[in-house]
Amino acid sequence: MKGAKSKAKADTKLGVRKKATESKKAKNAAKDPNKPKRPPSAFFVFMEEFRKTYKEKHPNNKSVAVVGKAGGDKWKQLSDEEKAPYQAKAEKRKAEYQKSMDAYNKKLAAGDADDEESDKSKSEVHDDDEEDDGSEEEDDD
Repeated sequence: MKGAKSKAKADTKLGVRKKATESKKAKNAAKDPNKPKRPPSAFFVFMEEFRKTYKEKHPNNKSVAVVGKAGGDKWKQLSDEEKAPYQAKAEKRKAEYQKSMDAYNKKLAAGDADDEESDKSKSEVHDDDEEDDGSEEEDDD
């Protein structure tokens, strides 16, 4: 009996997880491929450079986890002055991202207005087609 109760609880938990993954899939499908990618943080700007130097020193290393762990340790050891250039690069990329997002949002807003007009014109054309189809059927009878 105890096993049956725990199994029922497990099933309900799995059911909740399945619903959560289904909603995530729906969100992923709705993403716009034209939307600009978010800019990397200062740490990721640092990691771009660190990966290159680490691979030069350790060419036989194939593990991504080892590189990430070493990069994280190195980042923690850096002083604020040593992190400053990476933070400056990250801020610069963030500003560029903001500009591209503004342009993207303007295009999106303009595109929505155009889409609404085209939807209206499509429905009007579609309505006309239905009327024509109806009259043809009446003639056939």
